[in-house]
Amino acid sequence: MIASEKDKEILKEGGRRLARVLEEVAKDIRPGVSIATLNDKADALIREGGDTPAFLGYTAFGAGRPYPASLCVSVNDVVVHGIPTEHNLVLQQGDIVGIDCGLVHRGLIVDSARTIPVGEIDAKTKKLMEVTREALYVGIEASRVGNTVGDIGHAIEEYVRPFGYGIVRELCGHGVGKKLHEEPQVPNFGKAGEGAELKENMVIAIEPMLNLGSEDVIFDDDGYTVRTRDGSTSAHFEHTIIITKDGPEILTKL
Repeated sequence: MIASEKDKEILKEGGRRLARVLEEVAKDIRPGVSIATLNDKADALIREGGDTPAFLGYTAFGAGRPYPASLCVSVNDVVVHGIPTEHNLVLQQGDIVGIDCGLVHRGLIVDSARTIPVGEIDAKTKKLMEVTREALYVGIEASRVGNTVGDIGHAIEEYVRPFGYGIVRELCGHGVGKKLHEEPQVPNFGKAGEGAELKENMVIAIEPMLNLGSEDVIFDDDGYTVRTRDGSTSAHFEHTIIITKDGPEILTKL
């Protein structure tokens, strides 16, 4: 999507609303909380604002059925797209949980995710989260007019490489705005200068997914849940941005 001036204002407001939703949901993440209640809160907050959940009822490529929740909740070895309404999971001390949400505001879509610790977590997991979050901002910094999606992926990969984490390759960032998933695809690895060129007012979602162990993942039979193949912990952060002539602007922040 190449945003018009009117689109930009809608996306900015939608992004602020989505950031508030995730901020409020994150406050409820603690030991003893059911992940289903996190979904219920996100859904209620989105609808209270007069908006629509972007994930609920969306059918991903190859999934075979619509996604049955408003929030993706991914705990520990779940990389992304955990279904909170079909697993009676209660959060435990030391878990980490990814919350990923999309919101439709006045016909335009924004998408964002963050990973939250459940109480105190071990040092290795804390470092994984820190590096994944920083990798997101490294990718955002590379998102400039005239660069390519390869420049984004290359920047993320080069930043992550010294830490030895597995960079998930089967999943990636994407264009967003009029649809939940648009071109171009935005991998978290790649060669500088390759791939689609980044244009002024292009809207994309960048979302590094890093594993403590191998990069390999498996897909559950539910059609959505993606896990690390070796059972290692995974972290995920995402922002929707717009690429302006003055540099990248994050839409999904407070």
